[in-house]
Amino acid sequence: MWFDSHCHLHLCEEDDSLDEVVARARTSGVTEMVAVGIEVGSSERVLAIARDHDGVYASAGVHPNDAGTWNAEAKQRVDGLLGHEKVVAVGESGLDFYRDHTPHDVQLAVFRDHIALAKDHGKALIIHTRDSTSAAIEELEAAGPPERFVFHCWSGDETELGRVLALGGHVSLAGNVSFKSAANLREAARLVPGDRLLVETDSPFLAPVPRRGRPNEPAFVVFVGEAVAEARDEASSALAARTSSNARRLFGLG
Repeated sequence: MWFDSHCHLHLCEEDDSLDEVVARARTSGVTEMVAVGIEVGSSERVLAIARDHDGVYASAGVHPNDAGTWNAEAKQRVDGLLGHEKVVAVGESGLDFYRDHTPHDVQLAVFRDHIALAKDHGKALIIHTRDSTSAAIEELEAAGPPERFVFHCWSGDETELGRVLALGGHVSLAGNVSFKSAANLREAARLVPGDRLLVETDSPFLAPVPRRGRPNEPAFVVFVGEAVAEARDEASSALAARTSSNARRLFGLG
């Protein structure tokens, strides 16, 4: 059975019935998933979704591309959401230097607030990076990381991977690990210790082969897992069990 450690169900429901999306995931063997918020409104929405569906959990936070919306009210609302038992993580937060939606200094300040929230609530931190992995690691090294954190949709190099692992972090691989051009991600799949590895869809984005080019959904985490298992030369059933156990531990689910 699979655990999709990172999906955006509030965006999936824009194209399809959410009940059908979750049902297809169940049929595919995906028993649990974390629906990830990207700003305050979507964080509130994914909590509502999680409350309505068994095996669906939520996160609360503000994506770096929306860091300009972070203020005292936003922080208060996210802080309140983090008190709910079905909210298992802070984020997604982090740094995105690929786009210029928000100045880097603003992103850094908001990321620091999310690190502090994860520590205060004792919950996992979901980290987004794009052209910024080293900078995000430097922030964690400077502030001291929360007890549990994951770099989602991993895109860093081997040196950065070593730094994340040295800090006690987890690494999650997404659908792009299945792309023909992604030899670097398949190498990362081989290098991540078995007890630090997660899989995700990041749906509705980054649909894996053989569903590339269509909207992604949690059911497709099976294809992500199969690509990772092939890279690691292990059975997909064993990888499913291991990554599900890792996700449950990361998100404080037992």
